[in-house]
Amino acid sequence: MSASGRSSFKPAWLALLLGSLAALGLLLGAGAGSTGWQALSQAWSDEAAWQIVRDIRLPRSAGAWLAGALLGLAGALAQGLFRNPLADPFLLGSASGASLAVCLWLSLAGSGAFAVQSLLGLTGAAFVGAFGAVLLTVALSRGVQHSLRLLLAGVIVGVVLGALSNWLALLRPDVLQAMQGFLLGSTAFVGWPACLAMALALLAASALAWPLARVLDALSLGEDTARSLGVPLSAARWWLLAAFALATGAAVAQVGLIAFVGLAAPHLVRALVPTGYGWQLPLATLMGAVLLLWADLLARLLMAPQDMPVGVLTAVIGGGYLLLRMSRGSAVSRGLAPSNAGARR
Repeated sequence: MSASGRSSFKPAWLALLLGSLAALGLLLGAGAGSTGWQALSQAWSDEAAWQIVRDIRLPRSAGAWLAGALLGLAGALAQGLFRNPLADPFLLGSASGASLAVCLWLSLAGSGAFAVQSLLGLTGAAFVGAFGAVLLTVALSRGVQHSLRLLLAGVIVGVVLGALSNWLALLRPDVLQAMQGFLLGSTAFVGWPACLAMALALLAASALAWPLARVLDALSLGEDTARSLGVPLSAARWWLLAAFALATGAAVAQVGLIAFVGLAAPHLVRALVPTGYGWQLPLATLMGAVLLLWADLLARLLMAPQDMPVGVLTAVIGGGYLLLRMSRGSAVSRGLAPSNAGARR
C-alpha cells in the first residue's frame, strides 16, 4: 500500500463511522418524543402518530444534524484561520451580534412573539445580527490581513454588543425569559424550511472552504512560511471568512447559541486522525453533525416529557471533554493543537 493510501485509510474509516452514527441517530430520533421512545412500526399504523414523526421529529433530527455540521465546519475554519486551538464559531462576535438582534426584535415585537413562533422574523434577525457582527469586526480590524488584529476586534465587538444586549434586557424584563430559549440553544422548533435553509448554507460554505484546505495547511506553518510558498493569503482569508460567517450565521439563526460543538468537533477529529485540512474540514463537519444529533436525542429522552435545552447538554459534555484533555498534560499539545501534517506532505 502506498503512503498516500495509508494516510487516507483512517480518515476514510472515520468518515464511514460518522456516517453510520448519523444514520442511526436519525432513525432513533424519528422515534424519540415527549412521551419517551416509540417504535416506528406503531407510527406507520397511526396517521396522527406518523404526522408527528414526519412534521416534528424528523425535521428536528435533520435540523440538529445540519446545525451541528455548520458549527463543526465553522469551528475547523476558525481554528485553522487563526491558528488557535481554542477558537470557536462565535469568536468574531457573532454570538453577541445575534443575541442583540434577537433582543431588539423581541423588544419591538413583544415578548409573545417568541411564543407564537414567528420564525421568519426571529431567524432573519439572528442571521443578520451574527453576520453583521462579523462584518463589523472585519471593518474595525481594517481587513483580514492581520489575524491578531482580527481576533482583538472580535473580542471588542463581542463585549460591546453583549453589553448592549444585557442593557436592553434590563430595560425590557419581559424579553429576558423569551431570550433564554435562544441563549441556551434549542432544536425543538426546527422545521423542514429551516432544514432547507441550513442545507443550502452548508453546501455554499463547504464549496467556499474545502478548495482552500491547502491554504489552511500552509497557514499552520506560519504566515511568513505560507507567503514564501506563494499562497495568496489576503484573497484566501476573505473567502474563508465568508464561509465561516455563513456557516455560523445560518446555524445560530435556526437553533440559537449552542456551546462547545464547534470547539470540540475539530479537537476530536485531530485526536482520532491527525491529518491535513483536506480531511479535517469534512471530518469536523461530520463530527459536529453527529455530536449535536446525539446530544439532541439525549436531551429529548433524559427529562421526558420535559425537553432539556440541547445547549445545556452540549456545554456539559463538551466542557467535560476539554477538561479531560487538559488534565492529561502532554496530550493537550497533541490533541488540541492544529495539525500541519497535510502541509508537510
